[in-house]
Amino acid sequence: MIATLEQPETAHTETPESIVASLEGVNKNYGDIRALRGVDFRVRAGEVVALLGPNGAGKTTAVKLLLGLMPPNSGRVRVFGGDPSNPENRMRTGAMLQVGRVPETLRVSEHIDLFSSYYEKPMPLAEVLSAAGLEKLSDRKFGDLSGGQRQRVLFALAICGNPDLLFLDEPTVGLDVEARRMLWDEIRRMVDRGKTVLLTTHYLQEADALADRVAVINQGEIIAQGSPAEVKAKTSGKRIRCITSLSIATVRQIPGVTDVKDDREAVEIHAIEAEPVVRELLARDLQLSGLEITSAGLEEAFLALTQDSTRNGNSN
Repeated sequence: MIATLEQPETAHTETPESIVASLEGVNKNYGDIRALRGVDFRVRAGEVVALLGPNGAGKTTAVKLLLGLMPPNSGRVRVFGGDPSNPENRMRTGAMLQVGRVPETLRVSEHIDLFSSYYEKPMPLAEVLSAAGLEKLSDRKFGDLSGGQRQRVLFALAICGNPDLLFLDEPTVGLDVEARRMLWDEIRRMVDRGKTVLLTTHYLQEADALADRVAVINQGEIIAQGSPAEVKAKTSGKRIRCITSLSIATVRQIPGVTDVKDDREAVEIHAIEAEPVVRELLARDLQLSGLEITSAGLEEAFLALTQDSTRNGNSN
């Protein structure tokens, strides 16, 4: 059974005017391959939405549709209430670019000046360089930069037009921990200024740290939506770690236990609810020790959702 979530009630009140971008009953095919299947997806003003999914799930297709780079086979795509390919709407959006499309002979500041010239009210160069941590690299040629430095330049090009809607596709690939945290802080500052961000990432920690809402896509379908906490609570439950004399096979038979594995001298137990499982453990093992109970992470939720979705899809 796929654990789907309804659109949650959050601090963001949803009205037609608050919807910045949307896919409405969208289907997209590449020949015989169905990339998106009846997808309904909305991004509200002033929020960070993380679109998560395994490779080939449909994330890139969804983003390309919202950027107006391709049409759907059926359904409707809207950005700022209109066609995403509309020039006025494109002026209000920014997006990360693929590294291979950026000329390597231009200097960092020249790239930013060039991209800024496409917009009516771009950010000042100094502000862009500061936001992307590029102050000391402004005179370096793009081709001379490391992979992480190139990622920062791509981020600078995405934000230099001061967009209202920002698409970030794997923005922190190749960044070290310090640079990743810096970029996270800048994304938060943009949202504080009323900007909206759609993020695709394989770093589940990144989605957990930044996103107001998470949408999980697999095999072309949205299989869950909600805040990170809601997705984790509904799909992953709790993680119990303890030292017990009970065998893994015995623990696995306790009602409510979804998974058990060795963790050094202890066992790690995943359960829908912790309390009844812990009571049963204590009743069966009076010497049980080292008891720890935590909420399962977004990574566990993601794996549970996509694996369940794949199993159900393969059985149809």
